[in-house]
Order: sequence, then C-alpha cells, then structure tokens
Amino acid sequence: MAPSLDFSRWWAKGNTSKGNPVVVTMENPNYSVLEINGPDEVFRPVDKDRGKNAKQFTWVLLLKAHKAVGCVAWLGNILWSLLGSIKKRLIFGQGVTVENEKSGKGRTLYRVIMGFLVMALAFLAFELVAHLKGWHYFQTNTLHIPETLEIKGWLHSVYFVWLEFRADYIAPAIQALTNFCVALFLIQSADRMLLCLGCFWIKFKKIKPRFEETPLKSDDLEGAGCYYPKVLVQIPMCNEREVYEQSISAVCQLDWPKERLLIQVLDDSDDDSIQWLIKGEVAKWNQRGVNIIYRHRLVRTGYKAGNLKSAMNCDYVKDYEFVAIFDADFQPKPDFLKLTVPHFKDNPELGLVQARWAFVNRDENLLTRLQNINLCFHFEVEQQVNGVFLNFFGFNGTAGVWRIKALEESGGWLERTTVEDMDIAVRAHLNGWKFIFLNDVKVLCELPESYEAYKKQQHRWHSGPMHLFRLCLPAIISSKMMFWKKANLILLFFLLRKLILPFYSFTLFCIILPLTMFVPEAELSMWVICYVPVFMSFMNILPSLRSFPFIVPYLLFENTMSVTKFNAMVSGLFKLGSSYEWVVTKKAGRSSEPDLLAVEERESKAMNHPQLYRGTSDSGLSELNKLIEHQEAGPKPPVKKLNKIYKKELALAFLLLTAALRSLLSAQGVHFYFLLFQGVSFLLVGLDLIGEQMS
Repeated sequence: MAPSLDFSRWWAKGNTSKGNPVVVTMENPNYSVLEINGPDEVFRPVDKDRGKNAKQFTWVLLLKAHKAVGCVAWLGNILWSLLGSIKKRLIFGQGVTVENEKSGKGRTLYRVIMGFLVMALAFLAFELVAHLKGWHYFQTNTLHIPETLEIKGWLHSVYFVWLEFRADYIAPAIQALTNFCVALFLIQSADRMLLCLGCFWIKFKKIKPRFEETPLKSDDLEGAGCYYPKVLVQIPMCNEREVYEQSISAVCQLDWPKERLLIQVLDDSDDDSIQWLIKGEVAKWNQRGVNIIYRHRLVRTGYKAGNLKSAMNCDYVKDYEFVAIFDADFQPKPDFLKLTVPHFKDNPELGLVQARWAFVNRDENLLTRLQNINLCFHFEVEQQVNGVFLNFFGFNGTAGVWRIKALEESGGWLERTTVEDMDIAVRAHLNGWKFIFLNDVKVLCELPESYEAYKKQQHRWHSGPMHLFRLCLPAIISSKMMFWKKANLILLFFLLRKLILPFYSFTLFCIILPLTMFVPEAELSMWVICYVPVFMSFMNILPSLRSFPFIVPYLLFENTMSVTKFNAMVSGLFKLGSSYEWVVTKKAGRSSEPDLLAVEERESKAMNHPQLYRGTSDSGLSELNKLIEHQEAGPKPPVKKLNKIYKKELALAFLLLTAALRSLLSAQGVHFYFLLFQGVSFLLVGLDLIGEQMS
C-alpha cells in the first residue's frame, strides 16, 4: 500500500482540515514513491540515483545515441552533397563555366599556386614513403643527422640530402618571411584594437555630430530661422533594370521644398529598353510636380566619375549649394536631407556629410551575412572613429552630401581611377576640408548575393586604392598639411589598411602555413594561426553581435577572399590591365517589407493629392506602354543559371588539403584542423557553392 501524503497543513497554513482520509491502492507500480514529512523536505538535496530505474536510464542512452546519429547523418549528408557537387562540376562540368582571367597577373598568380600545389603533392608522396619506411629524423623541432652506416639505398640517401638542404637553405628563408608577415599581422591587429577602443570611447562619452535645432518651416522659406539651401540630388546608374524604380521613387519623396530641390537621373545604360523604362519613371514623377531631369550621355567614358563630371558641368548647377549622391540601389528615407544638410550651417570648413548604409538583404544567404559583418565594422568603427577624431575618412561614393564649393576647389570628379569617391575625398582633405560621419542616419541598399558579383566588387575596391596611391603620393608629400596627417594618410589609410592587410593575409595563411607542413624547421606558432585571428574576428564581429554564430565561417571566408584582394592589390599597385576595369555590381532589386509598405503609403497619398504639370509630353509614356506590351506578348526565354569554376581558389583548396594530410604525419592537431577547414572553405568558393547563382 502506498503511504498517505497529508499536504493539508501546507495549504491551510496550520489550519486543520476535516474529512475522511482517502487511501489509493495501486498494484505493481512501476515508479518509486518518495515520502515527504514536511514542507522543507521538498527542498532538501535528493540522491540522484533514487527515483531512477533501468528503463529511464535506457531511454536517456537511446536519446543521446539518437542525437549522435543525427549529427553524424547531418555531417554525412553535407559531405555527400559536397562530393556530388565536385563530381558534377569538376568531372562532368555540368552547368558551370570556367573563370576567364583577363589580366596577365591573374594567370601568373594561378601558375604560381599550381606550382606550389605540384611541389606539395611531390613532397607529400616523398614524406609518405619515408614515413612508411620508418625514417623519422625530425623530432621535437630538431633534425637528427643519421650516421653513414644507417643510410640504406639511394632513396634513403636522397631523402637525407633533401633534409639537409631543407634545413640549411629553405627553412631560413621561410622563417624570415614568416617573421616579417607576423610583424605586419601584429601591427594591423594593434591598429584594429585602437580603432575598437576609439569606438568604445565614442559610445561611452556619447559623442556624435550635432547641429543647432532650428525650425524648418516650409511655409516661411525666406525666414531668418529657416535653413533650406538649394540641393541637387544625383542618381548615377547603368543598366539598373532591377532597382531604378525603387531609387527614383525614394529620392522623389524626400521631404524638402520642391522649388529648392532638383533631381538628376544620370543614366549611362546602353540598353534601349532600360532607357525607356527609366524615362517613363522620370516622366511619371515629373507630372506629379517633382523637379526631376533625365540625362543620358552619348559618349560613355570615365565610368561613374565621367557621368558625375558631365552632370556637374550643366549651367544650372551653379545655382545650387549642395549635392547629394545616391547609387541606383539606395533608398533614402524622406527626412534624409533634414538630418544631413543642417550640419553645414555655420560650419564653412565642412565639405562632406556621410550617412551609414543599411542592408535589406543581409539575411538572404551566408554570403550576405558575412558581408554585413565586414561593412558593419567599417561604418561603426572605421568611419565613425576617423570622422570623430580626424575629420577625415574615405567617401563611400553614395549616401553622402557634398558642398559643391568643396568639389570645385578640389578639382572635381576625375576619371583617372575606378575609386573616384576615394580620389575626391583625399584631394578635399589635402585642401583642408572636414568630413562628418552620421552613424545614426541610415540609407537602405542592397548587398551582392552571388560570389561572382561580390568578387568583382572587391577587386575594384582593392585595386583602385593602390592605383590612387601611386597617383596621390607626390601630392601628399608636397602638400602643406601637418606631418602627422601626412603620416596617417600614407601609413595608415593607404599602406596598412589597403596594402598590408591583403598581403600578409594571403602570404601567411595561404602560402607560408601550408609550406611549414613540408618544411617543419620553419615554425609557425599556434597563437598566430589560432588565438590572435579568433580574437580579431571577435573584435570585427562586435558591431553586429547578432552575427556571432558565424564567427568561424567569417574567419575562414576572409582568408579565402585574400587571394582576390591580393591579386587586386598587385594589379593596382603595378598598374596592370584589370586595375582600370569597372563592372557594374549585379543587383536583385530587393526591398524589406516595412519599406515597401511605407513607399506604397506615401505613393498613395501622392496619388490622392495630384498636382500634375501638363507641360511634359505624353509621347514618351505612350511609347513606353507599347514597349511593355511588346515585352509581355513575346515568349520569355527560360532563365538558365550557371555557376563558375574559380581556378585559383580550387588550386589553393587542394594545396591546403594536401598540407593538412602532411600535418597528420607530424601529429599537429590545430594545424590539421585549420588547414582542413580552410581548404574546404576554398573548395566551396572555388565551386561557387556560396551565395546565390548568377543569372
């Protein structure tokens, strides 16, 4: 019989309950019953073994075994999918195209990597034979020289000669290069640490640019308390079919007096159908009373810089004081000008106000998540710290407002590089103009969702600065700036953050680390490949803490991108062919749902209060409607998505995986796992398995 449990004193708190007691009898109970003598008995520690039986213990083991089997099955599924992709894309070549190297430097780098791969495979075969024969002469980082009697056969003699040659000639050179790269690595890490400390100080002191709160009343534009200067807004674009409508719609709804705002749509498209679409969108907003102009160049030279330069040469530009620039995928909020332009009031030395980027597709895939980590650090830390403490940073090319006088005094837009934004920023800084970065003013834009588009963008972003450095160095040295500003511009802005970073990242982790597996006399410490990179990745991920689960993929992907950045850096530094190559970044035309709803609401209000100006001819709209009807009537060809095979990334993947196999012979655990995961990362990128496929 089960013992009776009287809890009445608990509930009544001392009051005695009356009634007949009830006793429940259970036959063959399959659980244990714990007798409680008082209220404190429940909270006393109970022996864990009591209350458990064999069946419960068995169920716990089964659950743990099920979880372990699920993890193994998940890993097996990933491995099987990867092998299937390798078979499909490398062996059979289905649905892929091979990357075409236009520049000789790209082909040279690929041949160098292939040479390292061939040597690594030969060394691995040699080391495997020596390991199987028991020739272990390198132990505990020292080389044991065998006696003459110990040498058996010509192969053993060749192996011994290789060991001596490796220890006397190859290892010192690799060790010297390793020490040099480690020194650069530590200097760059210290720079990142200082930037993070500066950002922390800004947050702690709540430092941010502020302007005097003045009323902005549109009904009294000439009043003394109002500040509504005339603003020119430029939207440069080229074949932007996916995003032109969003950007034009957002800019046309800026909250600024219409008579003090002029919008230029600078279309460099070479597709007639896209030109008509953009013309139709401009005509639609023009009929709603917006001062908007469509411009198309017949001679398309100088890329974006040439487009902006041509627009600034218009006669009516002299009537405007400021110019705001938005790329085709940027969607400013209506209050953008009210949050940026007032900073220029009573601040005659201010030349640029730069806003921060926000991304509508940051969670679209793994590639966009990793880009978001990089760009959050760039804006939150680099741009903000440089803006607060130095009043200088690189113009981001869009989402910024320039004082037109600063542009003119700095020489205007030049077509000499593909980073016209950085070019004008450096020249304005040399002329004494100051910059402000607004971290709390964000403009929505889009991240590239495919690796092909991202790679082309990064090539331009890393080759252009080195090309610009060659051109600007004499002007920087001969300028009248203070010495510490010159040192900051040359040593930090250009050399450390644009040249040294891709150099040591590629050389140290993609070349030296695998070589040390075959030349163990050249040692690469574990803190260099493990502790410091992880710590610096954690520092980079702090501005976007929600991305913390992606810290390991971020570290591996950054090392993977080093080959592209290194190739671009060399191309720009030595002025090779690809250093002046501009490829428009492919966009998908995505918008976040709240922003779409807000745009729809604003457009509906605009439609409810139409103020049409019939001075614009409707012939363009009629031709546009005919073009749309013709496109809808014709059959749409199926979109075939292709992947690209990236040869340099694949060659490095096999080099790192070969080095990982060699590290097994030396029982180097951390080196093996790093090389294995880094090799798999290169393999995934080389097979174009990261990001969306390009159409």
